[in-house]
Amino acid sequence: MAKHIVILGGGYGGLLSALTARKYMTAEEATITVVNRFPSHQIITELHRLAAGNLSEKAVALPLEKLLRGKDINLIVDNVENIVLDNSRVTLAGGESLKYDALVVALGSETAFFGIPGLQEYSFTLKSVDEANKLRAHVEERIVAYSQSKNKADATFVVGGGGLTGIELVGEFADMLPGLCEKNGVEFSDISLYCVEAGPSILAGFAPELVERAKTSLEKRGVQFLTGVAVTEMKETTVFLKDGSSIETTTMVWTGGVQGNSVVANSGLEVNRGRATVTEFLQSTSHPEVFLAGDSAVVMGPEGRPFPPTAQLAWQMGEVVGHNLFAHFKGSKMNSFSPVFSGTLGSLGRKDAIGTIGASQIKLKGTPASLMKEASNVRYLAHINGLFAVAY
Repeated sequence: MAKHIVILGGGYGGLLSALTARKYMTAEEATITVVNRFPSHQIITELHRLAAGNLSEKAVALPLEKLLRGKDINLIVDNVENIVLDNSRVTLAGGESLKYDALVVALGSETAFFGIPGLQEYSFTLKSVDEANKLRAHVEERIVAYSQSKNKADATFVVGGGGLTGIELVGEFADMLPGLCEKNGVEFSDISLYCVEAGPSILAGFAPELVERAKTSLEKRGVQFLTGVAVTEMKETTVFLKDGSSIETTTMVWTGGVQGNSVVANSGLEVNRGRATVTEFLQSTSHPEVFLAGDSAVVMGPEGRPFPPTAQLAWQMGEVVGHNLFAHFKGSKMNSFSPVFSGTLGSLGRKDAIGTIGASQIKLKGTPASLMKEASNVRYLAHINGLFAVAY
């Protein structure tokens, strides 16, 4: 009788787990069911471009039905309610209950608001296609509103968090807003565009020369950086900062951190700060029939520090999990997870970027970095047959 593999999440880790497992096991050997809250596989690393109207939705929301076509992989579009480990069962928000022989948890992360009063209620986040579309529409509405009211809060845009997501988004805004202003008869000089970072510098972990390159590029296009200043509170149209100052704005986008998925944290799996702990084979340290991929897991590096939650890590985890599901059922040797880091690339708007590539961390700036970032996205799409989904 076929084993039932249930995969929670259709992101990088979940999709690659499903596709890889099917390479090793026939439909007679294993039934594979993917549960995802959206009908699409979303390219999270490109959401900032969608939020600025620099990319079409179909380029970042690939229909899972197309990606899984001909693979004998079932798809259920629903939210995961909870995981019942003692009964090897998953319950879904729509009422369905799935019994599994092996479970893959690849639910990703959630935005961390760090208990800052009002932040969750009054800020935008950027974790899905829907959120990106909502943000783009809101920004366009604010410029139209400002053209009529001249309310300064409508012309003030704040990105909270100076990590990669925040910097990529503020770069897109810097390129998007001049055209929007011209279209609506607004002077771009009336616009205030802030990036607020609690740490001493933006882009923590990047080489200082690349950080300086990013700051210079963005400042030339109107971005104002407030570093070493934490957000302490948000009210409906006011962002309060630790130094006692405040910013009046109708647009605050929070990109300042992520945390473990709440379903995982409450599942009964062994966790570390809300993310499941795993063996070298990406099995749960407490439940060997449960595998993890992507941001749902905390994976320790050789220096005893967790690897950062990135798309390239989730992709590689998914492929290891897919093989190890086969090995788990066959009683054969599992593969250890040993990630290969190809580099980190970040866009600074539509025509600029920075990054490092390769084991030797070769530094790139400008057009070479932009082209390399685009190439890495194309490589991933080709790997999952996503180019077909985008084109058709």
